[in-house]
Amino acid sequence: MSIKSCFLLCLWSVILVLVCRAAVCPCERPELCQQIWEERDFEVFVFDVGGKTWKSYNWSMVTTVATFGKYDADLMCYAHSKGARVVLKGDVHLPYIVDQDNRTAWITEKVNLAKSQFMDGINIDIEQAVNKSSPVYYALTDLVKETTEAFHREIPGSQVSFDVAWSPNDIDHRCYDYVAIAESCDLLFVMSYDEQSQIMGDCIAMANAPLSQTLEGYDQFLSLKIDPKKLVMGVPWYGYDYQCLNFTQEGVCFLTKVPFRGAPCSDAAGKQKTYKWMMKQINSSMSGRLWDDKQKAPYFNYKDQTGQIHQVWYDDPQSICPKAEAVKSKGLRGIGMWNGNILDYSDEPVAKQQTAMMWNVLLGC
Repeated sequence: MSIKSCFLLCLWSVILVLVCRAAVCPCERPELCQQIWEERDFEVFVFDVGGKTWKSYNWSMVTTVATFGKYDADLMCYAHSKGARVVLKGDVHLPYIVDQDNRTAWITEKVNLAKSQFMDGINIDIEQAVNKSSPVYYALTDLVKETTEAFHREIPGSQVSFDVAWSPNDIDHRCYDYVAIAESCDLLFVMSYDEQSQIMGDCIAMANAPLSQTLEGYDQFLSLKIDPKKLVMGVPWYGYDYQCLNFTQEGVCFLTKVPFRGAPCSDAAGKQKTYKWMMKQINSSMSGRLWDDKQKAPYFNYKDQTGQIHQVWYDDPQSICPKAEAVKSKGLRGIGMWNGNILDYSDEPVAKQQTAMMWNVLLGC
C-alpha cells in the first residue's frame, strides 16, 4: 500500500469514528444541538481561543463564534441557546491541497468534524504566502469553493468564511484571487490589524491599525466589485509592546530590524499584548495615555525593570469608533475582533466599564 493510500485509509477511519460519535448530543436540551439557520442582518463575529471567558461575552450582540481553542461543548450549547453560530477553524498546508484527492479528503474531514461537534460551519484561516498564478493560487481558490459547496450541501444553513489581510494588495505576499474567493464563500473576515507586518520606511513603532490605512483597505476591496455584504471588519483587541532601540526627544521609538517576507522591518520586533494587560500597564507608565492624531490611535510609554523604554500601541473605544461607523457607512456585513477572550472580565468596577465600552463600540459611537 502506498503512503498516500495508507494516509487516506487512516483519515477515513478517523472520520468514521467522528461520525459515530455525532449521535450523542452533549447539551442538556437536545434541540441546542441543531444547527443555527437564521441569518442576521448584521454580523458580530467573535474569535474564541479557549478558556471560559466566553461566559462573559455580550451575547446580545454575538452572531458567530469561530473556535480557535480546544473544542468546548458547553460553548456550543450556550451559543446555540443565544441563536449564535459556532464554527470550526480550518487551516491546511497549501501545497498539500494542490492534489484534488487531498483537497477532497480535507474537506470531508472538516464536514464530518463539524457534524460530530454540532457546528454551524467553518472559518478558513490560511495566511500563507502564495505566488499569483501558481498551482497553489488556483488550489486555494478551488478549496474555498469546494468547501463552501460541501458545507452548504451537508449542513444546510451553514456558514463558510475566509480570513484575509487588511488589504487585497498582496499583503505579506498573500497573492490570492480575492474576487473568486469572495464569490465562493459566505463572507470574508478582513483582519484589519497587524498592518505593520511589512515596514518599508523608517523602522519605528506605529499603530497596529491606523484609521486611514484601515479604511483604504476596504476601499480597495470594494474597488474590486466585491459585495460589501461579504465583508466583515476585524478590529484588534490587542496591541504591540515595542522595546525602543532608540527613543527620541520627540517620542519616536526606533526598533530593532526584524525582516518579514521581503520587508526590512516589521511588527515582529514587538510583543502582542492583551487589552487587559494594557489597561493595567498604562497606570504605571511614564506617559499615561497619549493620542496620535495622524494615525488616530492611542499609545503610551513605560520603562521596564532594567530601565529600557517601551512604546505600546493599541486600540480602544476612541480608535475603534470611526471604524465601526465606517462599517455602517460602507454597508459592510458586520464587525468582529481578534479575540473575544482578552478583555478583563473580572468584577472590578473599572474593568467592567472598560470591557462594556469595548463591546458596545462595535455597534458604533
